[in-house]
Amino acid sequence: MTKITKDMTFAEILEKYPQVGEVIMAAGLHCLGCSGAAFESVEQGCKMHGFDDAKIEKLVKDMNKKLEKTDDKKEKS
Repeated sequence: MTKITKDMTFAEILEKYPQVGEVIMAAGLHCLGCSGAAFESVEQGCKMHGFDDAKIEKLVKDMNKKLEKTDDKKEKS
């Protein structure tokens, strides 16, 4: 299974796994149109927006949960 980490850039994540865009947006991050998304890691971008370590870890966990749900749906099809 693929895993998203806090060291990946938002652009990399959104390019590979566009389905997690809604999770990112729900967290209050609008990375889809941000120029920083191409070079800032999840951790860097979140810290710029005032996230603490616990909130960053929750976001990463939520993105991975979204991937798991998507993978489960593909396997059942």
